[in-house]
Amino acid sequence: MTEEGREDSLCVEKDMDMDGSHFIYRQISNKSVKFLDYDYKRCVGCGICVGLCPTKALELGPMQEISTGLDAPPVMMDLEKCTFCSMCANFCPVHAFKMTEEGDFPKEEEFPAYDSYVRMNEKCLPCAICKAACPEDAIEVEFTFPKKEEIAPFREDSEGEIEIDTEKCNFCGLCAEFCDAFLLVEKEATPTDPQPFEMLLVDEDKCDYCVLCQDLCPEDAIRVTGEKRGEVPEIEGIVTVDDEKCTRCTWCQVVCPYDAVDIKKQFEGELSLIETNVDKCDPQGCHGCFNVCPSHLWYVPDEGAKIAIKEDYCTYCGACVNACPKDVMKVSRTKVNHTEIPDSPWAQQWKDAVDSMITGKRRHPDTSRALEVEKEEKKEHEEVELPEVDGSLLRMAKKRLEKAKPLLDNVRLRKMLENENSNDIRKEFRKKMDTNKETEEPE
Repeated sequence: MTEEGREDSLCVEKDMDMDGSHFIYRQISNKSVKFLDYDYKRCVGCGICVGLCPTKALELGPMQEISTGLDAPPVMMDLEKCTFCSMCANFCPVHAFKMTEEGDFPKEEEFPAYDSYVRMNEKCLPCAICKAACPEDAIEVEFTFPKKEEIAPFREDSEGEIEIDTEKCNFCGLCAEFCDAFLLVEKEATPTDPQPFEMLLVDEDKCDYCVLCQDLCPEDAIRVTGEKRGEVPEIEGIVTVDDEKCTRCTWCQVVCPYDAVDIKKQFEGELSLIETNVDKCDPQGCHGCFNVCPSHLWYVPDEGAKIAIKEDYCTYCGACVNACPKDVMKVSRTKVNHTEIPDSPWAQQWKDAVDSMITGKRRHPDTSRALEVEKEEKKEHEEVELPEVDGSLLRMAKKRLEKAKPLLDNVRLRKMLENENSNDIRKEFRKKMDTNKETEEPE
């Protein structure tokens, strides 16, 4: 490769654009482009990315102000320091960072990321509860069984009775999905009561008492007196979880009446309240922890304490700690659930990053690139014998220097010392010395 070609291959530029709430950072070479997309509206300010960044390119913003309404990015980047290593993207618990690449890259490297998931197991019917309960709208349910109208079209002037056993009904919503005669009434869910529905109503003007809903109900909570028409379908459907939206808050697991949700969180740890500081909390005026928490676990109890938590929901991200102005809570992590760290030149950096999420201490690589200079060996101390000096000679030298000192104050003479030859200088010195001598002799 020529020198010019070598320089071209090393040419890398960086730039940044904004698209709505997205900061788009780019690292551009002549063969490829890396994109780092940061959605600051998605970011909760947990600071995990700031703590693990190997080059200290990320800085946490004023989270106390942001959590209470300031419209500003929770994390800012020094683009010159960023190496596009993807650590922030791989370990962002809410997927506020995303790394993509375009162009000619060598064999794709596999870097570690969280080993976490939300999955529906074989107990899933499915039903509609998890979708309605999810605070991040991360769950979709597609029912594939036929509607009532497809099996038994509505018949006018049908007579009969229908009754809902409220003790048995768990508001799974299958009857409402199957037949338009049912209506689920939603309510505002809370950490202590995450159930998304509070009532199941029947519009008897739309019911022809076909009995199919009675046979469909998995809880045997519907009683119908009427003429059965057609065969009830098998309950079928597909449940999908959007990993980009899902925060592993566990609300879906808590509300599921069939133990059909398996969850593995990003971290294992502990969330606790600092008793000495709880009384300082102003949950009505501040609300910072409520606003940033991706698990929606904070609430104000009806009586007693000013603030309370449902720790089962916690993902141990630590956003609440950064947002709280009174140090009311403490988050500690004991384990990071992550995929295997492959053997590579960068393995130790990834191990250090994972460790930092538990210890809070990040070891950074030495980027000084300074050459180590070989130190000279210290020489042994040697005693030096100084010659004897005649004191009379020192006094004579001092006397001559004192006589010469006034001459050196002369600007013209100093200029001659810099520019003229030695003979001219001697003549000038003699002339000045003679003048001084005449001045010192008595008249």
